[in-house]
Amino acid sequence: MFGNDRERAVQFGEYMVSQKSTVRATAAAFGVSKSTVHKDLTENLPKISAVLYSEVRKILEENKEQRHIRGGLATKHKYENINNRTGI
Repeated sequence: MFGNDRERAVQFGEYMVSQKSTVRATAAAFGVSKSTVHKDLTENLPKISAVLYSEVRKILEENKEQRHIRGGLATKHKYENINNRTGI
């Protein structure tokens, strides 16, 4: 699928920037683990492309700031669905 680690890191970075996606969504799109994506983006990409890394870093920080909100909404929807099925 990928030529090497350098290519893979760049592909992950370009995808994340173009889609404004999360690490989880990027991993799903490429069929790899979240840890692979995160490691490539945070450890390998800065050595390859500082410009792309700075764009990715902004998205990672934004996602980090929003994760508590996303988690809360996911929990809310989970319990709404449970209540709707049970008729409560």
